[in-house]
Amino acid sequence: MPFGRFTYAVLALLLVVMAGCSGLRLAYNNGDTVLYWWLNAYVDLDRDQKGWVRDDIDKLFDWHRKTQLKDYVDILRTGQKQLQGNITQADLMADYGEVKQRTQALLLKAAPELADLARSLKPEQIAQMEKKFKSNNDDYRKKYLSGDQENRQKLRYKKAMEQFELWFGSFSSEQEAIIRKASDARPLNNEIWLDERMRRQQNVLNLVKKVHQERLGKEAAATLITTLIKDSFERLEHSERKAFFDAYESSTAQMVLTVIKIATPAQKAHAVKRMQGWIDDFNSLATQAK
Repeated sequence: MPFGRFTYAVLALLLVVMAGCSGLRLAYNNGDTVLYWWLNAYVDLDRDQKGWVRDDIDKLFDWHRKTQLKDYVDILRTGQKQLQGNITQADLMADYGEVKQRTQALLLKAAPELADLARSLKPEQIAQMEKKFKSNNDDYRKKYLSGDQENRQKLRYKKAMEQFELWFGSFSSEQEAIIRKASDARPLNNEIWLDERMRRQQNVLNLVKKVHQERLGKEAAATLITTLIKDSFERLEHSERKAFFDAYESSTAQMVLTVIKIATPAQKAHAVKRMQGWIDDFNSLATQAK
């Protein structure tokens, strides 16, 4: 099971992709199927695995619906208040910390089920996972390591603007110039992000190989997975690249703060309204728990 990528897949399913869809409720209600097919692309589930893996995903989504969606509502309501007040960079960093905490809780909840999957993997499925990692990394290199610094800056700015436009609507050319400057002020080193990505992948491969070779029981495997999840979240705090990561987080928060500060009342109202739509959807989804 590619645990490192699992983090981003679940977040994308539950927070980013669905939030960008016109029908969040429909997307969430189909999220279990999307996650199943995503997993299948990594390990090519066999006939015996497919049934209980689907059941495990269903249980994870049911737990998430019952226990986590209300927390998302609280985060969004806080965001609404901050947009209408005098938000600070410290507020944004606190919000970021809250999202990380919610993400870690989700992954730790899934650790026993991930242990079952890791224990069930066959050598050819581990090889498939390794092949998928390599393919993804090749795609990353083509997209983010090609071109000169200017092209890379432009691509990163474009991705940021897609998110800002989702929240605030369209921006004027003057606003876009200010945002571009704030975006370019962030440290840019895609080689570092690729290396970190490959480290996470190798840690996952080492884990599943250890589980397979030593025929670890569920409890031992789950302990390894829990440790890996926690270490992944703590790595940036203890990395030899901490200065880079700190500068990136700080400058990214500053960019978001810049966008909020230059947003017009109409743009802020757009963001508050969109948040309210998600709040209503999450509240509705929470009531549909089994």
